Amino acid sequence: MALYLIGFVAGLVAGISPCILPVLPVVLVSGATTAGDNEAGPAAGDVTARPSRWRRRRPYAVIAGLILSFSAFTLAGSWALSALGLPQDLLRDLGLAVLGVTAGGLIVPRLGDVLERPFARFGRLRPTRQGGAFVLGLGLGVVFVPCAGPVLAAITVVGATHRLSVASAVLTVDFAAGAAAPLLAVALAGERLAERVRSLRQRAPVVRRVGGAVLLATTLAIAFNLTSGLQRAVPGYTSALQRSVEGGPYAKRQLASLMGQAVNGSLANCQSGATSLEHCGPAPAFAGVTKWLHTPGGAPLTLAALRGRVVLVDFWTYSCINCQRALPHVESWYRTYNAEGLVVVGVHTPEFAFEHVVSNVAGAAAQLGVHYPVAVDDDYKTWNAYANQYWPAEYLIDASGQIRHVDFGEGGYGTTESLIRRLLVAAHPGLNLPAPVGLADSTPQEPLTPESYLGYDRLQNYTGSITENGPSEYHFPASLAPGTLAFDGIWTVGPESATAGDLARLELSFHAKDIYLVLGGTGTLQVSVGGAAPQTIVVQGIPRLYTLVHEPTYVAQTVVIGVSPGVAAYDFTFG
Repeated sequence: MALYLIGFVAGLVAGISPCILPVLPVVLVSGATTAGDNEAGPAAGDVTARPSRWRRRRPYAVIAGLILSFSAFTLAGSWALSALGLPQDLLRDLGLAVLGVTAGGLIVPRLGDVLERPFARFGRLRPTRQGGAFVLGLGLGVVFVPCAGPVLAAITVVGATHRLSVASAVLTVDFAAGAAAPLLAVALAGERLAERVRSLRQRAPVVRRVGGAVLLATTLAIAFNLTSGLQRAVPGYTSALQRSVEGGPYAKRQLASLMGQAVNGSLANCQSGATSLEHCGPAPAFAGVTKWLHTPGGAPLTLAALRGRVVLVDFWTYSCINCQRALPHVESWYRTYNAEGLVVVGVHTPEFAFEHVVSNVAGAAAQLGVHYPVAVDDDYKTWNAYANQYWPAEYLIDASGQIRHVDFGEGGYGTTESLIRRLLVAAHPGLNLPAPVGLADSTPQEPLTPESYLGYDRLQNYTGSITENGPSEYHFPASLAPGTLAFDGIWTVGPESATAGDLARLELSFHAKDIYLVLGGTGTLQVSVGGAAPQTIVVQGIPRLYTLVHEPTYVAQTVVIGVSPGVAAYDFTFG
C-alpha cells in the first residue's frame, strides 16, 4: 500500500510541475465552458441560470478521460505501437487531433451537433457535456504522457516486457489520479469563475466559441512545440521534491520488487543502498559465462571456490556512462583491498550488439582501466540468475557466500566501501586495513535530460515520425520541446542505432553539463551548442561512448550535431 501512496504523491508533484503548463489552458477551458450552458435551453428558463448537476460533472468527465488514456498508454501503448510497426508518436498525434476536433465542436455549432450524435443514447449529451468532455480528456491524457516520472519508467519496462500485473496497473492509475488532482482543481476554478461573472453566463455561446479558439490555439502550439520555450523559462521548482518522493530507497526497493528483481524472498526485503549490512540470502552462482578476462589462463571463478573471501559482484556494460562513473570506485577498491581478501568480479552484460564481441569488451576494459576479473555474460545467464535490471548494480557477498548489501545505480560509494571493510574484518579478525580510498563522487546532483535511444526498438524523446530499416530524408521541426531530439538529412534507422547518410544532423534540447553519445563506425561529428562554432569529434575504433559536450555548469540549451556518412549513433546519455 505504501508504494501506491508514493505513486499518488509522485503524480501530485508531476501535476504541479512546469511539464503541465501546455495543458493548463485546455483544462481551464473545459471548466469555463460549463457555465451558462444550461441543458434546458433558453426556452426553458433564464440563460443566466447556473449549470445543472449534469453540466457540473463535465470537469470530472474530462479528468476521468485523462486518467484512462494516460494509464492505458503508459501501461501498453509503446508495446502495442511497436508490435504493429507504428511510430511511437502516433498516439500523441491522435490525441492532438481529438483536441482539435473538440475545439471545432465548440466553435462551430453544426460540427458540435455531429459530435453529439454518438452520445445521444446516453441522454442527449452534447460534445460540451460529459460524453464530449470524456473524449476531450482522452486526447488530453495522451498529450500529458511525457510528464510521467521515474515511478512510471518502471511501469513502462514492465509493459514492454509483457509482465503487466494488477499491482502495476493500480500504481499507474494512482500516479495518473495524483497528477489529475491539480488539473481538476484548475477546471473547477474555471467553472466557478465563469459562474460568478454574470456577463459570461449571459454570453454562453460566445464563451464557448472563445474557449474553442483557445483550445485550438493551444493544440496547435503543442503540436508545433511552441510551448517549449515557456517550459524552459519556468524553473524546475519541483525537481528536488520529485527526487525525494520517487528516488528514495524505499521507492526504489518496492519498484524493484514490482519489476521482478528479487533473487529470492530475502533479497526482496533488502534495501538498495542500505547503510548497514543486511541478510539477503545466498548468492547465485555465475552462470553461462562466455569468457573470463583477467583470470589466470582465462580460468573461470566460482563462488564456491571463493568461500572465505569477500566478493563484490558488479554488473556493468562498457558503453554505459553510469557504469563508467562508477568504475574508478570499483577499481580502487579492488586495488586497495584485494590483498586483504576482497575479490571483485565485473559481470559484463551487454546492452548493444557490439558489446557481445569479446574483443570489444577486452579493448574497452583496457581503455577504462579495469584490471579485476570480468565475466562476459553474453547470454544474460548470470544477469537472470540475479534477476538484475540495472547497470551498474552491486551485490556484496560475505565470506560465507551470503549477499549482505545491494546497490543499484550510481552513488553511495562511501557506504559500500565501509561495508566492504566491515566484512573483511569479520572474515579476518584483527586485520589491519589500509586507509579508506574515499574517491570523490561524480554522480550528477541535478535533474538531467532522460537517456535517449536512437534505434527504433527503444526510440523515445523523439520529435517526428521515422522510416524503419531504410534510408529516409528527415527535417528538423520548427522547435524542440525540452529533452527531445530530431533528425535532419538522410538517416537509416535500425533497431539499435541510426546510421548517418548525406547531410545528416541531429538536434537535441538538453539540460546537463555533459552530453555523451554511443557511436560506431568511422568519421567525424561537428558539435555546436547554442549556435557556437562547432567542435570536431573524431569517431574511430570499436563502438564506444564519446563525450560531445562538457560545460562547467548545468545548462539548458540546444545542440546541433553534424554527422558524417556511415557513422552510427546509438544512445544519448547525460552528466
